[in-house]
Amino acid sequence: MTIKAYVYDAYGTLFDVHSVSEKAESIFKGYGKTISEQWRKKQVEYFMLHQLTKKYKPFFEITRNALLYTLKNLSLQRKENEIDTLMQSYLELEVYDEVRDTLEILQKQNKKQIIFSNGNYEMLNPLVEKRELNHLLYVLSVDDIKQYKPAPDAYKYAQETLDVERYEILFMSSNFWDITGAASFGFKTAWINRGEMEVDELGIKPDFIFKDLHAITKI
Repeated sequence: MTIKAYVYDAYGTLFDVHSVSEKAESIFKGYGKTISEQWRKKQVEYFMLHQLTKKYKPFFEITRNALLYTLKNLSLQRKENEIDTLMQSYLELEVYDEVRDTLEILQKQNKKQIIFSNGNYEMLNPLVEKRELNHLLYVLSVDDIKQYKPAPDAYKYAQETLDVERYEILFMSSNFWDITGAASFGFKTAWINRGEMEVDELGIKPDFIFKDLHAITKI
């Protein structure tokens, strides 16, 4: 298998979305983990709905609305400065331990590497710079075409940007819905199954299943 481009999802794949739980816990004692989990679940639900209804909104706005709903659902008092603090935490997510080493190994092999995310640039660029990955990765956002993954047009945009064949792209994500979209479009896929979950019953089988990203350096 000849891979010419390595494409990474951002949230949950390179960056730990649940690292926001520490900040959430400092503001809402006893609720940090619950806020993080419900926030992420609602965030995914919202962008899926916006895609299906063809009413695009930037990911930052969707993320904020998902947070507002989560706090309301948990009957937690919402203060504007606390909302801002939690939203800022999305620009400072922790990077998984093996990410930097993996990217550096592939860079030495002259591999083309990009982030391709539902996040908009206002969220992605500060995060990549914060974690000092900007010299290793090119950032590409669906915000350019207003089509959220897993819509086929989103993956088509990534392919056209990379200017390689579909089967020459290895797409990596910890989100199985993203793997489903990428595989259906024709990308080679590696499911980064950090939670050791079962494969969804969607008729899709990833080309690879790994516990973390480092294993892709052995392909």
